[in-house]
Parts: sequence; structure tokens; C-alpha cells
Amino acid sequence: MGSTQFHEEEGPVHPATVAPFWIDRYDVTNTEFAKFVAATGYLTDAERAPDPKDYPEVPAKKLIAGAAVFTPPKDGQPPKEDLDWWHFEPHADWRRPYGAKSSIVGHDNDPVIQVSYRDALAYAHWAGRELPTEEEYEYAARGGLSGKTYAWGDELRPHGQWMANVWQGRFPSKNTAQDGYTGIAPVGCFPPNGYGLYDMVGNVWKWTSSLYSHEESGHTAASRVVRTIKGGSFLCSVDYCQRFRPAARQPQESGFSSNHLGFRTVSHRDPGAAGEVHD
Repeated sequence: MGSTQFHEEEGPVHPATVAPFWIDRYDVTNTEFAKFVAATGYLTDAERAPDPKDYPEVPAKKLIAGAAVFTPPKDGQPPKEDLDWWHFEPHADWRRPYGAKSSIVGHDNDPVIQVSYRDALAYAHWAGRELPTEEEYEYAARGGLSGKTYAWGDELRPHGQWMANVWQGRFPSKNTAQDGYTGIAPVGCFPPNGYGLYDMVGNVWKWTSSLYSHEESGHTAASRVVRTIKGGSFLCSVDYCQRFRPAARQPQESGFSSNHLGFRTVSHRDPGAAGEVHD
């Protein structure tokens, strides 16, 4: 696991062992998440106002339902400060991922976004599954390759082909969409890795069950516990973060939802043994 070529938090390179597991071939989609909500009546974190006890540093009147949305600088201008391209959008949620006037109609096969760790875990348990650990995710993302930079090898664009949905151009002001997408792509649009898994890097980040650091285990508010997310997203660029790699990792508060973060699930029992079919 890990890398010493890009970001400090990815190192050191170290051995890890995982028990056998089965992982979804694709990210969980809007259609699949809608079935879960229809069956359970589940309400996501983005659809509820945060608990003031969990966020004592934030004025209570500002704790409203909503989620984070990426907004590129206007007129292609560079941002005034780092992360200025993110803003909180009231009423953004998995059905309206970019705000109250947006919709997922026509995006059935897009990965579901605007889901917190709690939301992803609730879906996984409903499906009789779990969220992957960081070790499981990285193992699966490598697709059988050892020590390679990307999920497909060491070359960014073999034969000139983009192998994942990532940002091309100058981030965050101009996306040239050379890979065919300026935003999220439906699942399975790019070549699978060596294990036949699609979009293990790029498109949307994925939740894992792993704490980002051991210090996070003592946090009293579940929504503030920091988990590890893996895989990078369509917002990862060559000239900015380069996190569309198996070794890449980032911290994320468990109660956070955004329009570039989704998930997939794992099982530690053979799905075929019980007649279960889960892509």
C-alpha cells in the first residue's frame, strides 16, 4: 500500500493483508439508492439540519439542510483563495445534487452523490453488505498490479486514451473535457481494471470504513469523525491534486456530503452462495 511519489499522507509504502472479499463492480447508482430509500423511507444527512451539539462553533441559524457543491470561478478567473471553488448549497441532496433546482432525472446510472458516511453505511447494511476498508479498497483498485502509479499501469494515457473520468485543462477554471465529460459520467464508461472493476479511480471519491488516523477514534460526535475516502474524482487534475490513483487518500468528516463523493460496497461472504446477484 501507499506511495512516496505524490503526497506525504500516502506514505510510507508498506505491506498490508486483507481477507477474501467481494466488491461491487460499479459504484452505487442513483437507481439503486432510490430503491433503498423507497423501501426504507431513509432520510439522508443532507436532507436534515445538522445537530447544533455536534457543531458548537457554528451559529445555530446557519445549520440548515444542504451540502457542498463545486462551483468553478466565474469567467475563468483564478480563485481568490484555496478551496474557493466550494460552497454550501441549501437543499442540495442526493435527489437534487447541485441545489433545489437541480434533478437526477435522466441520470439513473450516474453514481449517487451527496451521501454521507452514515448514508452509505445504511445502504450497505440494507443490502446485507459493508463499506470497504481502506486496505480493501486500495487492493481492489490496483486490479492485481503491484507498485504501479495508476490502476492500469505507470503511463497516464496509454495509447493516448484517458482511462478514468478526471479533469483536463487548468483547474479549477477550465475543463477541456478531453475524456468526454465535464462532470460525472455514468458508471462503467471507462475501461475496467485487471479485476473487472469500473471507476475505481476518477469519477467520484468513495467512502471507506477506515479512520483517517488513530486520533479520530476518540471523537464524541459521530458526524465529526474523520474517515478515509479513496479513488479521486472528476475534479482531480494532473496540474492540481493528481489523486486519481489507488494509493491516494483524503480525510473527510463522516457527516459531510458533496457532489463528488459516492461509494460502493463489499461482502465477506460469497454472494453467489446465497443466490444473490449484486453488481
